[in-house]
Amino acid sequence: MPEERLQKLLAHAGIASRRKAEQLILEGRVTVNGAVVTELGTKADPEHDHIKVDGKHIRAPEKPVYIALNKPRNVVSTVSDPQGRPTVTDLIRGVKARVYPVGRLDYASEGLILLSNDGEFAKRIMAPATHVPKTYLVKTNGALTEEQAKKFRAGVPIEGKRTAPAGLKPIREAGNPWYEVRLIEGRQNQIRLMFKHFGRLVEKLRRVQIGFLELGGLRPGEFRYLSPAEIARFRKILKIESPS
Repeated sequence: MPEERLQKLLAHAGIASRRKAEQLILEGRVTVNGAVVTELGTKADPEHDHIKVDGKHIRAPEKPVYIALNKPRNVVSTVSDPQGRPTVTDLIRGVKARVYPVGRLDYASEGLILLSNDGEFAKRIMAPATHVPKTYLVKTNGALTEEQAKKFRAGVPIEGKRTAPAGLKPIREAGNPWYEVRLIEGRQNQIRLMFKHFGRLVEKLRRVQIGFLELGGLRPGEFRYLSPAEIARFRKILKIESPS
């Protein structure tokens, strides 16, 4: 493969973000063929050069792979599970690249989740500062009052920290109504805890959109590769340079 700037190679290998990789280089923690490198413009070819960070050898990065999966309920959003429960990586048999979930969906939740081997992409899309919105359809065991809905949108305290403002739109009124919820952060069990704050339990939760990317016609357990146009659009949103 052609030579690339060291900070870009480290970011693509999932070692650190590009900015953090630059810091590693400036601190003298990166070597190429045994020599310490501290110049940010230095280039290398991981297929031919011996690159190390803190003495650990860095292999040539795999070709970037980006997958959209419709996670069924009762599947863990991890690569492995000590309890032996099925994981999202069990559902993508035939994918040779070593991909991992970008963010998480709770065990009892379903819907859109991304998997990738692009470390920089994963870090950027999960970073709170990027504010990539995630949209969910949520069924609860009772409706919120207008006042409760107003407080929900403004943010509620969870474990001593208020959530960021959220979108909330009723989409089906009933004894057990459905809401569309839009978040720009992703704390564990956040939506369930937000409704619980108002005495409501979440009965069903499905993520239907990440940024511009919609779940579409993927059935539970099905996956597809992102198109080049979708990848380019995410790179633009996340301010990631396109590969040279």
